[in-house]
Formats: sequence, structure tokens, C-alpha cells
Amino acid sequence: MPRVVHFDVDSDDPQRAIGFYAGVFGWKFDKWEGPMEYWLITTGPDGEAGINGGMGIRSEGGLSFNTYRCTIEVPDADEYAAKVRENGGQTLMDKMAIPGVGWFVPCVDSEGNHFGLMQSDDSAR
Repeated sequence: MPRVVHFDVDSDDPQRAIGFYAGVFGWKFDKWEGPMEYWLITTGPDGEAGINGGMGIRSEGGLSFNTYRCTIEVPDADEYAAKVRENGGQTLMDKMAIPGVGWFVPCVDSEGNHFGLMQSDDSAR
């Protein structure tokens, strides 16, 4: 059964947001070495219940939100994107490669809530 594996936070000022979340929750931020400005967020120790996330700059990549978006790992992004559409949701873009990570599809559910699908594939380019 697919599970939520990641969340995203958008920010206008990444250093300000890092200060906020580190100060309030003690979260750890590590700059991602990929092709866009992105920080990986560690919310707690491995083996403890919960998920980690990431933070990008609002509107980088053409999508901009004022929410936390959850990402659900799926075995086949195309198959699950079709299921999203068949069940009254929308896909906002065709699947896109996140280099070295996998294939991402931004979606909206039947109630207007945004979420993402992720097919892990370290050869994605």
C-alpha cells in the first residue's frame, strides 16, 4: 500500500524559514546538491515514527503553494497519475525527473488539496 514518505515546505526566504523551523522544532536542514535551491529537512532520528521533508523557494519550478505538500511513494508514477485522474483528481504537470531521486507528479485531489506522487529511480534525469 503506498505511504506518505515526504513533505515539502515552500519559502520566500529560505534562511528565515530555516531559522523558524530550527528554532521552533529543532529540525535540521541540509542543502541538497541537486540542480535547484532545495534543503532536506530531518525532523527526527531514523527509526522513530514520522517523516522527513524538504524546503524549496516558492514558485521555483513553476509551482507555488502556501501549504505543506505530502509526497506519496508509488511503484509507477504514470499508473498512479492515471488513477488520480480516474478518481476525480488532477495532475498539474506531466511527470518530471528529479535527478538521482526519481519521477515526481504534482497532483490535486477531489477536494482541491495538493500532493505529490514519487516513483523512486536513481537513474532519473
